[in-house]
Amino acid sequence: MIVVATEDFEVYHGVVNELRDRGVQFTTVEPDDELPDATGVVITGPDEAFAEREDAAAFDTVAADPESPRRAVEAAMALLREEGGRIVVGVDPGTKPGVAVMAGEMVIGAFHVPLEDTPEVVRREVADAENPVVRVGDGARLESARIVDALDDVRVELVDETGTTPYLGTGARGMGDVLAAVNIARLDGEVIESREIEPTDGELQVIKNRSRERSSENRTIDEELARRVATGDLTLDEAIEEHGDR
Repeated sequence: MIVVATEDFEVYHGVVNELRDRGVQFTTVEPDDELPDATGVVITGPDEAFAEREDAAAFDTVAADPESPRRAVEAAMALLREEGGRIVVGVDPGTKPGVAVMAGEMVIGAFHVPLEDTPEVVRREVADAENPVVRVGDGARLESARIVDALDDVRVELVDETGTTPYLGTGARGMGDVLAAVNIARLDGEVIESREIEPTDGELQVIKNRSRERSSENRTIDEELARRVATGDLTLDEAIEEHGDR
């Protein structure tokens, strides 16, 4: 786990905001406080004397520049990857997939991004990892196929995602996909290089309905364009634009 231990106001807010944006597990303490048992990396300010603590040698430390908190967070996450074990990325597919990055049993990153951005997010998170694995849920057929086919440069496993979506209480809206991705990352799957899916009439109709909702002129794309969206040849916005040009 990352611990932020600083009295520097700019460092604190910059680093904390970066960690929250990434969905990374962390906690904050005063520089002189006792550190949690799960501490993996400590982020401090540039002028703080954390290294003088008696227990400082037991932890990796990153001194954050208040002008570049992102660099400090990336350095801390790189250290966690080295110490935490194999990097496993879980993906709960859908129109806006949940993505969870794990080092061993620790969640070091979490994202909720549009489908078209998901492969790039995954590639970025495994870029420097040794022998990573990406586990994709099999529940959303068309979306999972697009993700699997886009990740041809990393080991991908297709996971039975039955029971991976948790019950969410009040106030947890939007967390279900990410939590499901964590559960998917923890399940062994079947190694897969591609997933060919023939879209059903119902799936094509869903895409058409979404196009009408998304279109500023309330237009519905035709079946050919819907099929190209389903197979990943076009994004929905590209299909809507092409339909408008006809």
